[in-house]
Amino acid sequence: QVQLVESGGGLVQSGGSLRLSCTASVPTSDYYAFAWFRQAPGKEREGVSRISWNGRNTAYEDSVQGRFTISRDSTENIVYLQMNNLNPEDTAIYYCAAAPVASVWSMPDITRAYKFWGQGTQVTVSS
Repeated sequence: QVQLVESGGGLVQSGGSLRLSCTASVPTSDYYAFAWFRQAPGKEREGVSRISWNGRNTAYEDSVQGRFTISRDSTENIVYLQMNNLNPEDTAIYYCAAAPVASVWSMPDITRAYKFWGQGTQVTVSS
C-alpha cells in the first residue's frame, strides 16, 4: 500500500523560501513517479512539478520554472520541493502524488495517472 505524507508548509513573506517534503511508503518491487500539485481557493488543482523514479527526469509548470526545484532522496524515499522567491500567487494547498510506472524514467503528465495522494500541506505567502 502506498502512503504519502507531506510536511513543510507554513506562512512566509513574499520573496521567501520553503521546502516541502513528501515521505513516501511504497512497495519496493514497484516503480513510481512523483509529483507536486497545488490548489488555491476557488481554483482548480494544477500540476506544479514532477519527477521520475530515478530522479533523472523533472518537469515544472511555467509559473514556477526557475523558482522551484523538485528532487528525490532515494535512500529515504523522500520527495522534496524547494520553493524560492515565493509570491502571493503561490498560496495554495500543496499535494504530493504518486503514479505507478513501468520505467524508472517515466513521469506522467496526466493527472489521472497519479493514483495515490497525500493529505496536503498549506502554503501561505503574504505580500
